[in-house]
Amino acid sequence: MNKINTLFAHRGDKKFLSLYFCAGCPTLDSTGQVILTMQSRGIDMIEVGIPFSDPLADGPVIQSAATQALKNGMTLSKLFSQLKEIKDDVQVPLILMGYLNPILHYGIESFCRSCVESGVSGAIIPDLPFDDYLNTVKPIADRFDLRIIMLITPETSEERIRFIDQNTDGFIYMVSSASITGTQKSFDEQKQEYFRRINAMNLRNPRMIGFGISNAPTLKAAQDNAAGAIIGSKFVALLNETNGDADEALNRLYDALNIEH
Repeated sequence: MNKINTLFAHRGDKKFLSLYFCAGCPTLDSTGQVILTMQSRGIDMIEVGIPFSDPLADGPVIQSAATQALKNGMTLSKLFSQLKEIKDDVQVPLILMGYLNPILHYGIESFCRSCVESGVSGAIIPDLPFDDYLNTVKPIADRFDLRIIMLITPETSEERIRFIDQNTDGFIYMVSSASITGTQKSFDEQKQEYFRRINAMNLRNPRMIGFGISNAPTLKAAQDNAAGAIIGSKFVALLNETNGDADEALNRLYDALNIEH
């Protein structure tokens, strides 16, 4: 079974914590060590960012990380090579998150094959049109048992959400707001209402909430309203502050989230 499906199938009452970081930042060759450190410190699922020159959905922290990673020489081919080196040591699901352009250049089938060969269980492609996903990407990804994770936002219609739920597998990435990535101090009533509205839909797929989670209140709100939370910008910033020391970055993150460690 795909590792993403296995994770959610055995979660019970557990609330997951997933972290994002950009491959190749702050240093080119740190990808494997960051992943293994996160795994050893109890992170349930890991999103590995594919750096791109024009990351439209991302805020300044992740944009800066992508720029630095590209300057460091990170490429999709290099990333797959790094992941292959640690494949046998990774038990948690790995998800690649990146924009469509580099993946198209690499080739959809080649991308899916390389994902499987390097231990990747899924991919998030924020700018992938849903029709292209259904007609072109999904048939190939299904052949490789690779999960393509789709995003929903407060602006996504109920009809669209149900259509996504019927045609995807793994989990649904529930974006907390329609803005770019970044940290927030709290989720206002409007966002809380959005969470409640999606809860009431009783979707088939589990959901993970991301964008804006950086402290204990936002983490609790996300985990109370979904299977878990995804943190990106906060962890990327801490990795930079600690010069790539993932262990220390996690110490600081757990302190900010009020998680025992």
